[in-house]
Amino acid sequence: MTLENDPLAALWMPFTSNRAFKAAPRQLKAAKDMHYTADDGRQILDGTAGLWAVNAGHCRPSIVEAIQKTAAELDYAPPFQLGHPLSFELASRVSAMMPQGLDRIFFTNSGSESVDTALKIAPRGQGSRTRLIGRERGYNGVGFGGISVGGIVNNRRQFGTLLTGVDHLPHTHNLEHNAFSKGRPQWGAHLADTLESIVALHGAETIAAVIVEPMAGSTGVLVPPIGYLEKLREITTKHGILLIFDEVITAFGRVGGATASGTLGVTPDMITMAKGLTNAAVPMGAVAISRHIHDGVVDGSPDGIELFHGYTYSGHPLAAAAGLATLDVYKSEGLFEHAASLHGYWEDAVHSLKGKRHIIDVRNMGIVAGIELEPRPGAPTKRAMELFHKCFDNGLLVRATGDIIALSPPLILQKSHIDEMVGRIAELVETID
Repeated sequence: MTLENDPLAALWMPFTSNRAFKAAPRQLKAAKDMHYTADDGRQILDGTAGLWAVNAGHCRPSIVEAIQKTAAELDYAPPFQLGHPLSFELASRVSAMMPQGLDRIFFTNSGSESVDTALKIAPRGQGSRTRLIGRERGYNGVGFGGISVGGIVNNRRQFGTLLTGVDHLPHTHNLEHNAFSKGRPQWGAHLADTLESIVALHGAETIAAVIVEPMAGSTGVLVPPIGYLEKLREITTKHGILLIFDEVITAFGRVGGATASGTLGVTPDMITMAKGLTNAAVPMGAVAISRHIHDGVVDGSPDGIELFHGYTYSGHPLAAAAGLATLDVYKSEGLFEHAASLHGYWEDAVHSLKGKRHIIDVRNMGIVAGIELEPRPGAPTKRAMELFHKCFDNGLLVRATGDIIALSPPLILQKSHIDEMVGRIAELVETID
């Protein structure tokens, strides 16, 4: 087909089976609060906060107004050697929400850029510390740094050698020991000890940082075992290695407070963020950096530019305005507290799916759930994709990743929304082979 007779042909869609989508397109044309409107007018309950991102619900008037007002006053300001007040105000607000000591904020435009920023900062000018440690099944964005430390095979295999000097911890998912765990599983903390073996292999003096998601989201909701993150913190501190938490998904109320770090009581040296920072209304990411790392780079450099890194749109005025308005909504409506009050109800609801056809595991943390389906023989991932399509066609947006259905709805949800999501999945999973 040519562009003249196929309006869908020009767009190469990301992380999408383009041929399958364009043969049977499913499109969204509007959104409000907990629902999307499909192009045929149907209401679609948003079970994924867009893409783990719209934590305050869709098209919130105060966020829309802040973006419109700023666009009319200051559409763009260059971030190199100049500034604008909104970016400084947002940095101060975000800093105040971070764990103690992580009070320096570097703005990016996405989670992928946040991860690559943190990885570039990690060596801190220490020439020998160049090695990076990620984790199997980890998702750390799609920059070359992020896919190098990431551990999702299909995200890596098309793109050559990637960064050198990277090693990986094992993931923590084990159905034999952890299936249908409610919240953090009891088994698996010992897997953090593998880091000691990696240190022994390469030498602590060669390792700049370890990066993990506190809860691995995009790979299918892998919840950290009790004591696991604490062990990683203990080992990295012992060897002078930085610990980076990729909280692009878990920050801003998704698993409790402002960060998973704060909720779980384990403080890393850097936190990467995006998504819920602006309620996804304008692209923006950030890295929260500990004072000792920041000061080591800035104070330890000669006069002039201390860090040769940044983006044309770092701290963009519209993104900063969206971020400030989003943080106001979180605070004024008590959304983190509201979501936390539903954790028990959410857990009971999603675990009611145990015993349903094809479901081999359910796991949860905060307002997140992973529902794992038994792979279809000879056709892995197809069963979950079929359920994804059936859910959409029946008024529910879920996320399919591998053979796992993930749920992470906006934090404005009510018990009735939880009942509808779980009831719809329970009904539809029985209809697929």
